[in-house]
Amino acid sequence: MDYRIISIGTLSSHELWDNQTAPRTAHATTTLIRTDDRMILVDPALPPQAIAAKLAERAGITPDDITDVFLTNFRPAHRMGLSAFSDARWYISERERETIGPALIEQFQETEDPDIQQLLQYEVSLLKKCEAAPDKFASQVDLFPCPGYTPGTCGLLLLETSQTTLIAGDAVPTVEHFEQGRVLKGAIDIELAQESFVEALEIADIIIPGHDNIIINKSKKHF
Repeated sequence: MDYRIISIGTLSSHELWDNQTAPRTAHATTTLIRTDDRMILVDPALPPQAIAAKLAERAGITPDDITDVFLTNFRPAHRMGLSAFSDARWYISERERETIGPALIEQFQETEDPDIQQLLQYEVSLLKKCEAAPDKFASQVDLFPCPGYTPGTCGLLLLETSQTTLIAGDAVPTVEHFEQGRVLKGAIDIELAQESFVEALEIADIIIPGHDNIIINKSKKHF
């Protein structure tokens, strides 16, 4: 099993930076996992053409080579490139799937704006294609529930011989959040998000955050 970063994500506006810049389009960090005969892409966050180019640059593969897509949550910043992987199987945590679905339907029923209804129908169609991810996602790859930012935020724990790597999604959004012990603003459940943050730091030697580059967890004793 091996993994690599395909694209480093960013927040639309970094809440912990002193020098605030103009808002930009948020996109999550995208990670490729190769294990056995599977190629798993986590959070395909860039638009289809851009994510295809990144796969070629970073791994020498095309979207057709991806067997599985996993979303750490259903926020748009984590899935802009989904349509490039129509032949892959899409996965998300069962809790995220079962809480987001009814919320989308409720929004659809409450609005009379046809444009919003069309958008919500599209969102529902994407969610319907997402299967509930199994606890043992692949060889050396386990689900790691880390709810709080969204109801079913879920990472992937990569189990290597000498270390563990956690693809944390928005449970650990950036290196600044990691260093300051902060969770991302806008979390649905702040207390639960804080618990998930602590669990991530306790278990992982290496953390791939939701919107930043790889973090070495130096609090783990063998670092």
